[in-house]
This record gives sequence, C-alpha cells and structure tokens, in this order.
Amino acid sequence: MDPEVPEAPEVRRGWRIVGLTIRSALLLCLAFGTLVFTLSVTPLPGTGAEFRAAAEAGRISFVEYEGRTGAVSYVRWAQGPLLWREFRPRTPEEGVPAQVWKELREDLGPSRVWSIEQSRSEGNGWIPGWAADTQRLVGGPWLVIGWILTFLIMLGSTPRLGNRWAWLWLFTVGQVGAILFLLLEPRPLWFAAGRRPKPRERLSGGWGFLTAIGLGLLSSGLLAAVGYLLSLLRN
Repeated sequence: MDPEVPEAPEVRRGWRIVGLTIRSALLLCLAFGTLVFTLSVTPLPGTGAEFRAAAEAGRISFVEYEGRTGAVSYVRWAQGPLLWREFRPRTPEEGVPAQVWKELREDLGPSRVWSIEQSRSEGNGWIPGWAADTQRLVGGPWLVIGWILTFLIMLGSTPRLGNRWAWLWLFTVGQVGAILFLLLEPRPLWFAAGRRPKPRERLSGGWGFLTAIGLGLLSSGLLAAVGYLLSLLRN
C-alpha cells in the first residue's frame, strides 16, 4: 500500500478560502435579513398623504394593513427593503381611498399586500418566524435558502461549542443561532489562519435547549430596545 501523502499547504489554504467565502456570504445574507426585519418592525412615522404620494409614484414595494379595504386603522409600507413607514388614520378623511388599494393590488400582487392576519408568522416548521417573514418582505426565497444551507452545514459538521442537538435548539428556539454558528464555528470568523481556540466542553442538547430559550428572550428584548431607541431618535 502506498504511504499516505499529506495534503499540500496550498490545497488546505484553497479549501479554507472557499469555506470562508461561503461562510461570509451566508453570514451577510442572514445579517441583511435581520436588518430588514428589524427595520420593518420599527418603522418611521408617516402620514396618509405620504402613503398616497408614494403609491401614485410607484415607490411602494410592500404594504401591511389592518381593517377593511379603504377603511384601515393601521398601514405600514416599504419603499425598498430599508425604508419603512407607518401611519394610523385618526379620521375617515385620512384613510386610504379604495382606488389606491385597487391600484396597489394590481401593481404589487396579493403576495406583497398583507392584511394583519397574514403577517408576522410564528415560523414555518423549523424555520424561525423572522426568516420566514423577511423572505416575503424582500420578495424572494434567498434568506430562507441561506438559513437552510447554514443548517445543513451545521448537521454535516462537528461543532466545537455544542453538539448538534444543542445547535438545533439554538437555530430554532434561539432564533439567531444560525448567525452565531457562522460567526463562531468551527472557530471564530475573525481568527487568523492557523490560530485555534482553546478546547472546551461542548453544550449538550439539554443545556442547548435552555440556552436557546435565554437567547430567544434576549433577542426579543434587544429588538424591543432597538425600537425604543429609534423612536427616541425620531422624536
């Protein structure tokens, strides 16, 4: 039998570059999705006149509303993925005319005009609600595809900080586990080539579940804090 030939340093470096490229691309995808979701639930205050002007100019890419068509009590709209506004009519005169709704539905299609009952899901199976919602907000499946690819990478790897059951709970119950995985596994993204973190005991599935609950609560708290800070800055 021929002796085993060690892998050339150039080959290892090439695979590392490929891995870092894929990891960074997935991280940017999920980070952008998180940003879009955060902005969508912390919109700028707007007016009915601004909404009608944006609709007539064709600048609206998404609408979420509550109430009957033409007699809404709440409207949130997007002018691109990063600019969100919201207004609540105080009088019937401030409401959105039925013709505006008709034109929006014709231009955007029903998938981009939600009633409040259609929005803010609790998730799609294993996929967290923020990822499932945001793919609809940006008009494409790339965010969920990025999340699924990261999940498959986790299942096919040997994580350093927790076993696969622990990471499964962090991905799902923890909401942002996929982002943490890309940042930290199998070693922190910011580590230089050849530098390895110190070995440590991995989280079990049980501890991973408890950590995921805490991480989910922390994520919700941070989102509420961001919304509060943004409201202070806008006043």
